Amino acid sequence: MASQDWLEKDFYATLGVSADADDAAIKKSYRKLARQLHPDQTAGDAVAEKRFKEVGEAYAILSDPEQRKEYDQIRAMSRGGARFTSGSGSGGGFEDLFSTFGGGGGGRTRYSNGGTGGADQPDINDLLGSLFGGGAGGAGFPGAGGQQGYDPYAATRGPRKGTDAQARTTLSFRNAVEGSTVTLSSSGQKVTTRLPAGVSDGQKIRLRGKGNPGDPGTPNGDLIITVTVQKHPVFGRDGDNLTVDLPVTFAEAALGATVQVPTLDGTPVRVKVAAGTPSGRQLRVKGRGVTRDKKTGDLIARVQVVVPQRLTKAARAAIEQLQADEAEVDPRAELFDRASSP
Repeated sequence: MASQDWLEKDFYATLGVSADADDAAIKKSYRKLARQLHPDQTAGDAVAEKRFKEVGEAYAILSDPEQRKEYDQIRAMSRGGARFTSGSGSGGGFEDLFSTFGGGGGGRTRYSNGGTGGADQPDINDLLGSLFGGGAGGAGFPGAGGQQGYDPYAATRGPRKGTDAQARTTLSFRNAVEGSTVTLSSSGQKVTTRLPAGVSDGQKIRLRGKGNPGDPGTPNGDLIITVTVQKHPVFGRDGDNLTVDLPVTFAEAALGATVQVPTLDGTPVRVKVAAGTPSGRQLRVKGRGVTRDKKTGDLIARVQVVVPQRLTKAARAAIEQLQADEAEVDPRAELFDRASSP
């Protein structure tokens, strides 16, 4: 779009925002209008299609800091009284703005907007460059980066692809481990997708082409899903390994035993607790963890020795006898030795 055409269009009004709206407000309004006017929603409606293009055009200018600054400068200049029309007639034309730059004696110097022109028709790009401080040779408006050869009448950049959309979903622990199908809303549409097995808490999943629509003929953006995984009352997760706290009695830990361990799929497995196993020791069950990328982790059972809350007379007598037998044993001696080391 040529810069002179900007004067005939109010991009702020097109998007329904004020001239001092921030980037977030502009983007929010554009997304809302783009969803309402998208050809998928208004097939066959020529008015909606035209409006959709106008909204995309307005957003392309106002979302670009450089182009928005240039647009605001031209609008401010036009409000100062100069009238910008490329035709001629009884009213002042586009050339009126520049009459003071060489039309001496009250006369009017006419300028061409179609190329470099002749000796009496200087290049309008040079005049605009001079007007905005760029100097001769085609330096551009402020905001053009002072690049030589900048043409204020050059076309704006091409159609933009759709932007990425964000969504969140919450999975149960089991569904996260095993994989789950979820349905989400993106750009006014329902999106159903299968989340892979082994997805973890906080992980982001990208769905190509399921985001916000772009300009006509351009691809949609992506949909980025952030996953929240609920805690399980029994199982935890450490990478691709599942974890579980395994209670054992004092007798089982002291004398050794074979006990059952629950698994996530509901099938218990048996593990051997060696005699003299302390609390905190980890017992590994191969292949009972999280399957991801064709690899399966393990199930880690952490032994927790359970202290009895009630003792029979016989049990108390046995423990008292054990205490007497171990009277000379100090289980904390090594701890104090390490604590006092430098």
